Amino acid sequence: MKYWLSKLVVGALAVAHLTACGSSDDADGSGSARFSVWGEEYIERGIPAELFADGWSVTYSKFLIVIGDIVVADERAGEAGRLGGNELFDLASAGPHAAGTLDSLPARTWNRVSYAVLGADQSTGLHSSATEDDLALMRQGGQSVHVTGVASRGDQRMTFAWGFSGSTRYSSCVAEVDGREVEGVAITNGGTEAVELTIHGDHLFYDDLASPEALPRFDAMAAADVNADDEVTLEELTAMRLVTIAAGSYGTGSASDVDDLGAFVRAQTGTLGHFRGEGHCVAQTE
Repeated sequence: MKYWLSKLVVGALAVAHLTACGSSDDADGSGSARFSVWGEEYIERGIPAELFADGWSVTYSKFLIVIGDIVVADERAGEAGRLGGNELFDLASAGPHAAGTLDSLPARTWNRVSYAVLGADQSTGLHSSATEDDLALMRQGGQSVHVTGVASRGDQRMTFAWGFSGSTRYSSCVAEVDGREVEGVAITNGGTEAVELTIHGDHLFYDDLASPEALPRFDAMAAADVNADDEVTLEELTAMRLVTIAAGSYGTGSASDVDDLGAFVRAQTGTLGHFRGEGHCVAQTE
């Protein structure tokens, strides 16, 4: 569950795709794209200890996320359809969760699929996986992601409840299919293409913002609990300077303004979005 493609790589893939499939510009009939959102087993069942570099495990009780503005387009033909607005999901509930369907799309390959994680507001809809109380919570401060859960190792048990604002646009999404990368979606005449927007909950615990070799860790987060109440707050993470962390790289890549663990985890919220499982998108945070 690693990182998003660079714009350069996505652009190169686009050129190769258009060269091979130039005739797809001429639509023949129409079809549909049915979108879903899923947090996979790491959010629904937990992140196992064998995945963590330091032996912790994490179980989410809530993974609230606002997703919307889903677009199917092509760089030459323009926009084919858009699911506007946004909706609150709780991905700790068993999924995948239906996010809407775009009908009457011209039957052809559309190489630009995008979606957004957005701050909740009064226009935010409520998916059946979440509750009215969840929505009220998210509207406070315009949160886009809010997670609660437990980290465990042996007889240690620490809770967390973290809310994040800000938006991320995931664009130029590319799926990994049988070892190759496939841009966007292919709409067939009379068919319905299932398109999964995948959220990777293990990224919140990764120790690097850019490296494909990043690993989940929790030791530094546990050490941030200075009042020893077995709850790790964002305020405590913010007080933990990255330069003081001995274990793990906590590399920030080009994000020179990220110098504490709270800011680091906030930056990781901009890496959660993927496409059809392990597929990647270009991420732009606001």
